[in-house]
Amino acid sequence: MSAIEQLHQRDLERLKLLRYIDDDFMTVCLTDNYERVELILRIVLGRKDITIKSVHTQELLKNLQGRSAILDVHAVDSAKKEFDVEIQRSDAGAGVKRARHNSSLLDAHILKHGDDTKDIPDSSVIFITENDVMKGNQPIYPVERYVTIGENKVLFGDGSHILYVNGKYRGDDEIGKLMHDFSCMNPDDMNYEALAKKAGYYKQDEEGVATMCKIMEVIADYTELSLDAIKELASQSMQLA
Repeated sequence: MSAIEQLHQRDLERLKLLRYIDDDFMTVCLTDNYERVELILRIVLGRKDITIKSVHTQELLKNLQGRSAILDVHAVDSAKKEFDVEIQRSDAGAGVKRARHNSSLLDAHILKHGDDTKDIPDSSVIFITENDVMKGNQPIYPVERYVTIGENKVLFGDGSHILYVNGKYRGDDEIGKLMHDFSCMNPDDMNYEALAKKAGYYKQDEEGVATMCKIMEVIADYTELSLDAIKELASQSMQLA
């Protein structure tokens, strides 16, 4: 077997192992794909009325000091509500301060010059984590601000939301089935046809496999590192952030 054939075979073996919980594969599957992003948001947020109007993957946002964050999936719906969906396999990459930072960056880029702050739409930062980082054995952890009035706590209602989704959850409900699909390597075993169809294209269709292998090679060539090394460095950088 030639060196090129060996490289291709190695890419095919790596491709078999990729899942939606791997952000590189998820990025490819969700790029400009309104249907799949709508599916994920409707299930996670428990709403059927979400209609996505724009989707950007791996979008770079910066604050005034130049501090940046790359949003895995940045979506806007028909009501102009904004969503940042982050895929995190590393617990360290899903820290509460990172959630705060992403939320602030998202809000800072919503309002344009001359807009009134009262018109700022709702924003949601959603972390889908491979592990149960909150360790409460719950499928979803909503994070909200509250006003303390004496012994009572009242929802602040500023429209800023953070949610953590437990990727380990496997309940017999929509979110459990979705998390199963996010960790599933075989598209034939997935619950949701929309997710299975796209994953199947890149894993089983000849044209899709060739496209995905090329993407993997470009990523590796760009850094002159193996994909395994890239993922290891990414994990280390998350822990240092």
